[in-house]
Amino acid sequence: MPHAETGSTAPRRSPGQHRDHPASSPVLPADRRPQPGPIAVLPTSNPRFEQAIVDGGGVVEPLSDRTRGIVWLSYQRAAELETVLESHPDIGWVQLPWAGVDAFAPTLQRFANHPVPLWTSAKGTFSEPVAEHALALTLALLRDLPQKARATRWASVDTGRSLYGRNVVIVGAGGIAIELMRLLSVFEPTITVVRRSAEPVPGAHHTTTPDHLLEVLASADVVVLAAASTDGTRHLIGATELAAMQSTAVLVNIARGALIDTDALVDALRSGSIAGAGLDVTDPEPLPEAHALWAEERCIITSHSADTPDMTGPLLADRIRTNVEALLDHGRFAGVVDTKAGY
Repeated sequence: MPHAETGSTAPRRSPGQHRDHPASSPVLPADRRPQPGPIAVLPTSNPRFEQAIVDGGGVVEPLSDRTRGIVWLSYQRAAELETVLESHPDIGWVQLPWAGVDAFAPTLQRFANHPVPLWTSAKGTFSEPVAEHALALTLALLRDLPQKARATRWASVDTGRSLYGRNVVIVGAGGIAIELMRLLSVFEPTITVVRRSAEPVPGAHHTTTPDHLLEVLASADVVVLAAASTDGTRHLIGATELAAMQSTAVLVNIARGALIDTDALVDALRSGSIAGAGLDVTDPEPLPEAHALWAEERCIITSHSADTPDMTGPLLADRIRTNVEALLDHGRFAGVVDTKAGY
């Protein structure tokens, strides 16, 4: 029966349920596909993800000479993965746990010119919860919620601005950016996407490249960072970029802390050269307790919680199952990592 509110026959999602949005991937040629075989979950086992392998038709076994695939679940122990691969050269596929792969950069570079293993990440998997968080930070900053949450007396002046019709710049064009544009669409903003290629992005009014970043920052009301962390994007937003922004503009970072020069951001907030910052990620991370950013009343810091384990667990399990099916059958892997580009 159609739902009365919408007339749709589509099933409802459970509260808090998100969907994986795997980027379309071509079917790998037969000579480039990893050899099927047992899969190990490392560096420690996890029943949920082992079950995802089984659901995809795979076999879970402890690491051995028979292992042909790895699901690696730790960022903190990223360095150990290279040792595992060097001692087990027949491993043909590695699934990494998050969308960002910067913690694995040395290992990816080490294997950049090798035909195996095939690397896949969770890029696109967590786009819904992270985009939701980016929208929340944006609305909070425009409505002056950081200052209002810290207030200890009734305000004498009403403050706050609407998101409707604003100029929004999104740096990055991956799954988070695509989902964020969908969420923003009800506010009817003008959206400019900054990416490596000027090829148009569906949902964006304008698409440009990083060499035009200063130009688009000058007219932005909201700037959202949703790009990968690479050598080329480190301190993408520094003193020069912050100075180019309007004093009424707000900056949101739900990508990686290294995209912003933290010292320059502190200076910009102190001087009032931008109106506020919403940071789910910082550099350094965790941010030390005595760091100056904690004291900035126009800054929100959410301690890398845009996608909590309750949100990411089911999504990563779906991605693992999809890629196990690709390993064993159709060869259409989701979230393939470009080892040379680093994402």
